[in-house]
Amino acid sequence: MKNHTNAKMLRVFIDENDKYETQLLYEKIVFEAHEQGLAGATVIKGIMGFGPNSKKIHSTKLFEISSDLPMIIEIVDTDEKIKKFIASLEHVFEKTNSEVFIVIEKVEFIRYRKSE
Repeated sequence: MKNHTNAKMLRVFIDENDKYETQLLYEKIVFEAHEQGLAGATVIKGIMGFGPNSKKIHSTKLFEISSDLPMIIEIVDTDEKIKKFIASLEHVFEKTNSEVFIVIEKVEFIRYRKSE
């Protein structure tokens, strides 16, 4: 069965070593998304990137010492669930000493399911 839904895609941009208390921030975000019943989440590790406060570009090149690579967490669900999810994470983002960028896009969500 195929199901079409207008939805939102949330992208959260962080660094690989960002933490919330003792937990990696990307893990905290994904576990929270799962707990709240969002449709799905994927963590993507970048091979190169920088933010506005970066003093250097983070890269996977062999001569680089930095292993603090960019990470993107992508989550797709309804606009209502995405907004509620972001609001629930505000305290998490405020407790990190990191910069967090959030991008929200309107997307068409197509789900293929097994026929019952």
